[in-house]
Amino acid sequence: MQNSDRSIHVNSITKAFSDFVVLKGVSLDVGSGTIFGFLGPNGAGKSTLIKILTTILAPTTGTATIAGLDLATRSSEVRQRIGVALQDVGLDPVMRARELLELQGRLYRLSAQDARQRSEELLAKVGLLDVDPKKTAGNFSGGMKRRLDLALALVHRPEILFLDEPTTGLDPVSRVQIWEEVRRLNREEGMTIFLTTQYLEEADKLADQVAIIHEGTIVASGTPTALKATMGSEVVTIAFEDSTTAASATALLQALVDSAKTVGHETICYVSNATARLPDMLRVLDKSKIAVKNVMLSQPSLDDVFLKATGARLAVDAKSATETVTTQQ
Repeated sequence: MQNSDRSIHVNSITKAFSDFVVLKGVSLDVGSGTIFGFLGPNGAGKSTLIKILTTILAPTTGTATIAGLDLATRSSEVRQRIGVALQDVGLDPVMRARELLELQGRLYRLSAQDARQRSEELLAKVGLLDVDPKKTAGNFSGGMKRRLDLALALVHRPEILFLDEPTTGLDPVSRVQIWEEVRRLNREEGMTIFLTTQYLEEADKLADQVAIIHEGTIVASGTPTALKATMGSEVVTIAFEDSTTAASATALLQALVDSAKTVGHETICYVSNATARLPDMLRVLDKSKIAVKNVMLSQPSLDDVFLKATGARLAVDAKSATETVTTQQ
């Protein structure tokens, strides 16, 4: 890396579309050579911020520096320093992987020979070297398209890489392959990686620092370990037959626990010394004739941090949730 400054600094950025404000004074600091996880549900403002930081959109107000360069006044230099793989993979379906990579290399002013060499290097790095060279991008699987899109973002050896939900919709094997490549780029090449995701497990496994955005506002930030430590309690999840019963249970348990929330058919309790206090909690419910379907005791997760900060779970589609569980096994 030629430039030692691979940091990202965002200062009070807002973005409005007519009367709808998507980003509400977002400020972030991402250190050089770190993996930064930007967490939030669909519509929270993740993709809007990444489009601003990659010079696709202009902010309504606020400033940012990328690799020490002012985003507003030195955008062309910023584009030379960054690589971008957006959520919607935009590959020409009739072109082959090598053709796309060589074209990208030529657009970045590599010689024809250097573009061919870089193409082969990147195909090897993202696990596509052995793919039939005649196969067009339109016939690639979802995971193959994501890996090719990542390779295209790396052609010019960027110092900072922006990945917008890179594993959304991927099968477990493809997701793990992307994770491994992200770790390798950060570890071996010292690349700063700004990763947006709606998968809590992904941020927990990959990120040195995370920030949670909710309705256009940063509601929590820090290392995954530090954020989970702020909970200060273990988590007791009690499932009931319906949400009405869960709400009644939450009201009864409030006095016995550090805090409690109703989420759907469940009561989520944050409890210090939960093992010792759980029998008393269950006795209170039994005395009030509230039937319990299931009880689970766990350590705090980023999901619990998100719930505490926003009052809601970070929901993903059923297919994605199944894939995440499979990956954990």
